[in-house]
Amino acid sequence: MAMGDWGLPPALARGVADLFPAGAADDPDAQLAARLAQAQATGRPLRVKLGIDPTGSDIHLGHSILFRKLRAFQDAGHTAVLIIGDFTARIGDPTGKSATRVQLSEAEVEANAATYLQQLGQGQDPARALLDFETPGRLEVRRNSAWLAGLDLPRVIELLGTATVGQMLAKEDFANRYGSGTPISLHEFLYPLLQGYDSVAVEADLELGGTDQKFNVAMGRDLQRHFRLRPQFGLLLPILPGLDGVQKMSKSLGNTVGLAEDPLSMYSKLEKVPDALVDEYLTLLTGLDLAQLPANPRERQKAMALEVTRQRHGEAAARQAQADAATLVAGAAGRGAADAEVPEASLAAVNFPAKAFYLLSAVGICASSSEARRQIQGGGVKLDGERLADPNQEFATAAALEGKVLQLGKKTFRRLVAG
Repeated sequence: MAMGDWGLPPALARGVADLFPAGAADDPDAQLAARLAQAQATGRPLRVKLGIDPTGSDIHLGHSILFRKLRAFQDAGHTAVLIIGDFTARIGDPTGKSATRVQLSEAEVEANAATYLQQLGQGQDPARALLDFETPGRLEVRRNSAWLAGLDLPRVIELLGTATVGQMLAKEDFANRYGSGTPISLHEFLYPLLQGYDSVAVEADLELGGTDQKFNVAMGRDLQRHFRLRPQFGLLLPILPGLDGVQKMSKSLGNTVGLAEDPLSMYSKLEKVPDALVDEYLTLLTGLDLAQLPANPRERQKAMALEVTRQRHGEAAARQAQADAATLVAGAAGRGAADAEVPEASLAAVNFPAKAFYLLSAVGICASSSEARRQIQGGGVKLDGERLADPNQEFATAAALEGKVLQLGKKTFRRLVAG
């Protein structure tokens, strides 16, 4: 098998930003490639940990990078240990945050966890799922409340004794907040220790994380040493830029593509990714060989959008989404929308007569009436190919809109239906 960076097989090395430690090549405690070879020789698959805190209900493509890598280790014969942070989610990871996070209730966390697992592929065909839930020995789903909820005070004090205030303030997020005078709650210092203790509890050989998680992953190594376990490796992947090409993909920034999005919405959004990001998306979200793709930026965009949509929805749905996007975006919405497979939006909850700005928010295309006003005034809204210019344009009945396609920008299309 051809080997990639760090001596790893290409599927495992693809897109990796950092791997630590990286010591002597023949030492299974200093080189992941050596531990992989040892695992093969002994017939003991590695335990590859990925922890997720279900603090929201949706998973987007930025999150999927880590799950794709976890799947690559599953496909290589190793055991994925997916930790649902039902306990740590109640604290909230302070990484990347400029203020203390709002703590969630147990019921909120559990509801989010259920939607996460469904989006990851629980109960689905492994060929289309992000993770393989079906093959025996390939996946353990663990909730960290199983070991964290029962920690007694002596064990908590022991954990606190493994780190110093100086170490915590060396973490960039804490350092920035401390320097600016923004409060840091004491319970936030516990988060990296509890995430690290997860590695102790599941005896992880390797932990996956984003590049912003190096502090927390390293804490897991430290705690494993403290409890006389073999320290894990840390494998870090880049943070995926959002559709704006500037900031990281984040639902709060409105620059995401959700795993649960319909094929047309997914394809249409991905087809508009800035040229400078296309190769990064190809590397992190697909297994395509970049050297075999057309050099033309537009064709690479389309190949990336098609492949990512295919992975989630299958070949036929992806091809249909590509054809429908071409029809709609080319300005043929008024003539060709009737033949395009466009996701529907119900008018059942709309109170008629309805003004255009209210309509957009009522059917869920815009998050609020004020946003809908801005989008219409900015020229970003069309109805069956005709631009809506007046936010106060009034529609008398649902029948007047039945079957028409409402378009927001070049990425969002909804066919209006009365039912």
